[in-house]
Amino acid sequence: MVFIVAWSEEGKLGSYSSFVALLLVSLYCYHNLIDTLAMDFQQKHAIVDDLDRFLRRKKMYKKDGKPWKRGYLLYGPQGTGKYSLVVAMANYLKFDVYDLELGSLCSNSDLMCALRDMSNHSIVVIEDIDCYKEVNTKRFTLSGLLNNMDDLWSSGGYKQIIIFTSNHRERIDPALLCLGRKDMHIHLSFLKGNAFRILASNYLGIEGHHPLFEQIKGLLEKVEVTPAVVAEQLMSNEDPDVALEALVKFLKEMDKEKACI
Repeated sequence: MVFIVAWSEEGKLGSYSSFVALLLVSLYCYHNLIDTLAMDFQQKHAIVDDLDRFLRRKKMYKKDGKPWKRGYLLYGPQGTGKYSLVVAMANYLKFDVYDLELGSLCSNSDLMCALRDMSNHSIVVIEDIDCYKEVNTKRFTLSGLLNNMDDLWSSGGYKQIIIFTSNHRERIDPALLCLGRKDMHIHLSFLKGNAFRILASNYLGIEGHHPLFEQIKGLLEKVEVTPAVVAEQLMSNEDPDVALEALVKFLKEMDKEKACI
């Protein structure tokens, strides 16, 4: 039996008891909103539109006899903002978030016991889905696990979102990529110029233009660097000019190393 200490949507401390390692994360105290994500604007707009459409369609799901749920696959290199996007989606929807550790599951009944502890407006996150095959143990299959989730949610009036993450989309079992499991695939890639401006605003407070932006934009087109790495560079100095100059030097060194390979 695993005992989980959890935060509710209101920020009050609560407790959950389950056979499965489930973590309810309090994300509402963070200011990691979708607008602050270092992503392409059109991509963020598409995600928000999809979330809004999901919330509006309760009657449609009920009419069709389908669980009121939506599935997302977030994939891309490590450090490209998958967790940050989960945080932002939870803030936007005001949903609770549960981290489902598949490795701790012993049976489908364990899963059902854990699911009953969830609120009826939840995001369930299954990380590194590429590490699991269709039949990953003798105890259960991942498809069977997801079917059980559907059965419970369809009978309980739940509105749920399930998010899978992966650093290697090509390694995911094809059976798990079908529509209805992951309704929207979101590719989070390396940082580019327009998204960099958001990081500069978040970490250095730079609004509008800066003389080094064009040079940085050009360097970002040449190298493959994640938002997490660039954010770390920007936090190295509180002076915006000094921080950006150091970033230019860092990106130039990356470009030089790339040319030597």
